[in-house]
Amino acid sequence: MSLPNPAELIRQMATDLTTHLNKRAISEPRFIGIRTGGIWVAQALLKALDNPAPLGTLDVSFYRDDFSQNGLHPQVQPSELPFEIEGQHLVLIDDVLMSGRTVRAALNELFDYGRPASVTLVCLLDLDAGELPISPDVVGATLSLAPDERVKLSGPEPLALELQDLSPASAL
Repeated sequence: MSLPNPAELIRQMATDLTTHLNKRAISEPRFIGIRTGGIWVAQALLKALDNPAPLGTLDVSFYRDDFSQNGLHPQVQPSELPFEIEGQHLVLIDDVLMSGRTVRAALNELFDYGRPASVTLVCLLDLDAGELPISPDVVGATLSLAPDERVKLSGPEPLALELQDLSPASAL
């Protein structure tokens, strides 16, 4: 399987997001990236939009429902939201939507800061493997992977996608 070019996806996502926000008459959204890949995607998207708006960042580690099973990731960093959440139109950005659990955790954290007027979900990739009823409003590409495949995003510049084969045969 060949993976799409992230730069091309970002350009298309910028167009699609502008259309989506215009249809909803949202003129000054607040942008928030989910650590780490979502922040990279958000930075690239803001650049493509030529938008100098401040970028909020979320680290949802403490809000994940698998926190007690998996423990704390060693690189946890504080969330930084340089604007109010209450009553704001938010654009929540993540790199890969898989189960929906990261987005659910992000929404839980955001609501601890206040009640937004709306949340638009933007994802670079949707792996169409949702365990939760969560889908992006704007997506770069939808992929179907084999159970032993994963996609890794590296960045921040340039963004690059890599297909990883986790099958035991590939380790040989």
